[in-house]
Amino acid sequence: MGIVNSVLRGLVWWKDQTLGTQLFTWRNGIKVGDDVQGNIYYRNKDDSKRWVIFNGEVEASRISPDWHGWLHQTFDEAPGTTPLVHKTWEKPHLENQTGTAAAYAPAGSIRRARPADRRDYEAWQPE
Repeated sequence: MGIVNSVLRGLVWWKDQTLGTQLFTWRNGIKVGDDVQGNIYYRNKDDSKRWVIFNGEVEASRISPDWHGWLHQTFDEAPGTTPLVHKTWEKPHLENQTGTAAAYAPAGSIRRARPADRRDYEAWQPE
């Protein structure tokens, strides 16, 4: 299985960092910090490029808003060095729940355990 994982690492980005990203990080990367999920954030020497090496699944919604702002150069200081001031109404970051059991299901959805009673709906029947 080790050979298959090595080949996949060289060819696909959604499984893990590619071989090219690993080499680029090794040669040019300066570690800036990491987040609670274990993702590691890097920049190059002149701070013109910023990137993340995911810990596990490569899913953009796993990046917190603080680190997202740093990655997109909205602000210069990394969240690990200067914590951002959060508003009282802000909710904690949550990754995308689509496709999981925790995904939103509106009233009347067949994914709910007990669908809402729909007396105003009559199913169409072909003649």
